[in-house]
Amino acid sequence: MTYLNWPVGRIATQLPGATAVLFQHRINFCCLGHKLLDEVIEQQGLDESTILSALENLSSSKEPQIDWQEKDSAQLIEHLLTRYHEVHRKQLSELIRLAKRVETVHQEHPLCPRGLADFLQEMKLDLEQHMQKEEMVLFPMLSADFAPMAGGPIHVMKMEHEQHMKDIETLYRLTNDVSLHESACNTWRALYLGLREFISDINIHIHLENDILFARASKH
Repeated sequence: MTYLNWPVGRIATQLPGATAVLFQHRINFCCLGHKLLDEVIEQQGLDESTILSALENLSSSKEPQIDWQEKDSAQLIEHLLTRYHEVHRKQLSELIRLAKRVETVHQEHPLCPRGLADFLQEMKLDLEQHMQKEEMVLFPMLSADFAPMAGGPIHVMKMEHEQHMKDIETLYRLTNDVSLHESACNTWRALYLGLREFISDINIHIHLENDILFARASKH
């Protein structure tokens, strides 16, 4: 199977393990979710054979994930709330705790992610406000099939999604592309593994909202 003619958002959400491959090659699969893999590879000058080999190895051993295009909006909203909204709140609280520990213990290390804990705290506040607006206003509106009235709130949410992705770029900058050094302690390793998971999750989260839920509402 070749994935070159698949949108990268579809690859991320339908092929278990694919987010790690996309993460490794810095393929932003929420904002680029609508683009075909071959287009992204060409634009970013990536190694096509390496990426395809990794994806095909995944597809040979695992079943495809749920295609959320096939589910109704109510099912998708419930999934967003339980899989992403609830999870992000827990993720960021733990990441902040770990970042504070690493910055305190390893502040003299040249690769110490100085300022990471404070930045994660700002992200947590911004993301919490964003998710509350979705939970209190937009999602009930879409669940009640008031899609024609949702244009304004959707526009605001998509603008905030763009800011979230700029924040992810700051996370990369603060953490040397979330790359570990050989002597990193267990706390440091847990922090960076958690950051990688959070970045992958928020990419899928935004893709599901922008390219499926919001796109569906905009057609009404």
